[in-house]
Amino acid sequence: MKKLTTTLAIITLCFISCKKEVKAEESTPKLADSVKTEEPVVEEPLDSAAQMKAWAAYATPSDAHKILADEVGTWNCDMTFWSDANAKPEKETSVAEIKMILGGRFQEAIYKGTMMGQPFEGKGIVGYNNATKEYISTFIDNMGTGMMTSTGKYNESTKSIEYFGEMADPVTAKSTKYREVYTIVDAQTRKMEMYDTKNGTEYKSMEIVMTKK
Repeated sequence: MKKLTTTLAIITLCFISCKKEVKAEESTPKLADSVKTEEPVVEEPLDSAAQMKAWAAYATPSDAHKILADEVGTWNCDMTFWSDANAKPEKETSVAEIKMILGGRFQEAIYKGTMMGQPFEGKGIVGYNNATKEYISTFIDNMGTGMMTSTGKYNESTKSIEYFGEMADPVTAKSTKYREVYTIVDAQTRKMEMYDTKNGTEYKSMEIVMTKK
């Protein structure tokens, strides 16, 4: 009987001890539970009619495209270049044939002339993205294998588009930034000014005055 009583006492103590351990575990917050994670933002899906309307607006040439369409035609280009801020200007000429392509959504400009005594040919594509509300410009030519890309917004007060872009430096093989200001002087005249940065200082590296024939 004494042995039975002792055994029951041991079992009771073990049971009480186990309950205390379980209670302690339940009252101690887990590390994983204490770290709150940010709930992902779930966007409400548009219905099919709203999606179609958004795509139609994105694909339709807007008033911003009229600036590009107004330049269709032939332009004489007087070009001036500076290799650095203190360099003497160098002069060249070219002719640009401009037209709208892909249903009036993009402007294509083909330039032909001379550059450093060599035949020069270049192609520019400019568009206006209805979704991002900005102009996008790309340019390639036969003087290199890189592509210049830039984006900009139209300023009604100055009648100009200020572009910011990047191009590859053939000497360092690194990307370098540039700034371009494209100004609508009048119906028959356009001016493009490009600014490069050397040794931390910005300087005008090119100016093109375009006159419509």
